[in-house]
Amino acid sequence: MSVYTQLTDDQFAAFCQSFGVSFARAIPITQGIKNSNWFIQTTDDVDGTYSYVFTLFEERPPADIEKMAVILNQLNGKLPVAAPLAVIESNGSQTDGDDKRYVIHYEDKAITLVPCLAGSHPEQTTQAMCHDIGAALAMLHETLQALQPSEQYGVPLYPWSDVRDREMQFMPGDEAKLMSDIWRSYSELPLTTLPKGLCHLDMFADNTLWNLQKGEARLTGLLDFTEVSVEHYVMDIAITINDFCTTWGVAEQGESVNFDRSKMAAFLQGYESIRPLNNDEKRALPVMLAKAAVIFWLLRLNVIHYNRTEGRTGDNIMVKNPDLMKRLAAYHWAQVEKAQNTVFVLEHARYKDDDRNNDVEDFKLIGVFATEQQAQAAVSQLKNQSGFKAYPNGFHIDEYPIGQIHWSQGF
Repeated sequence: MSVYTQLTDDQFAAFCQSFGVSFARAIPITQGIKNSNWFIQTTDDVDGTYSYVFTLFEERPPADIEKMAVILNQLNGKLPVAAPLAVIESNGSQTDGDDKRYVIHYEDKAITLVPCLAGSHPEQTTQAMCHDIGAALAMLHETLQALQPSEQYGVPLYPWSDVRDREMQFMPGDEAKLMSDIWRSYSELPLTTLPKGLCHLDMFADNTLWNLQKGEARLTGLLDFTEVSVEHYVMDIAITINDFCTTWGVAEQGESVNFDRSKMAAFLQGYESIRPLNNDEKRALPVMLAKAAVIFWLLRLNVIHYNRTEGRTGDNIMVKNPDLMKRLAAYHWAQVEKAQNTVFVLEHARYKDDDRNNDVEDFKLIGVFATEQQAQAAVSQLKNQSGFKAYPNGFHIDEYPIGQIHWSQGF
């Protein structure tokens, strides 16, 4: 939430008055990389306390921010979110229901004012916190299904493939290959079978607030809903896992990237306590983790690109290291490649009376496939064909590691 647009105290006072808030002081918030944000101290606040967060959205059009306000109101009461204040009309009243306005404009940019939420950003996450954020993300996915059609409320997905094509021209060969391999593997997933809906898509730890007491953490705030879009739920899961389950070393420690699979297990347990994943989502998750890291690798490169081309400079501009996301992408891709050292063998045995307890009357090796999904697709293609349709219980899919002997004795 770097500060890109500078406002005067008189401007802050006028904007805050539009929301019915008496302005005293604005304090820049320098964490984050997309919008300009300030804490707002009102005339009723004591020194060092702030009641609101004032956001000037640098990229998103006001219409997108209006959608965000509807989304936050939908979640309000089920999750700890800060719903934008309604604009006070010229006669001093607020409009009701669907006619409420939550956004004011400044140079074609949107401004909102939201209440400050209690709590603080976590410096480190625990397994318990990963469990709780998993459950919260599942609740978000479930609750926003009520907003239909979902495309009407979500903003368009950013054209990351364009950023990829631009940045890959300047990458070392190994980095470009890593990005290309992950992107290709993602495109080969059975994407049409993966559930979709409105997703947060930026649920990093610094977009959450927690109340830490007696060694326990309670989730008190979910922030930054500017990226809510229609996407596969498993992508939103992967984005959140990547930050909550990774320990990012500080610069003095070499900026290490350490992914914790036990934290990921806790996250998934929390998520599935609200919304169970289907088998396709579980199989897609390893590639989605790599792709999600690639997206945020590109996002950070994109920020550097726009800072350079638009001359953005100053002490309030913060740039996150894209190399950290590159290394996380490489870690996940290594796990995918390790999993790809297996094949799936599809066979069909014709049992007498199609009963697996009976003798085999005929046996066919149908094919060897790189993924279980491909083998299942072959079963779907064959099961209604002549012969096979009379013996549907005869299909077998077995997983075999490559390069190993699977029968070590004589016969």
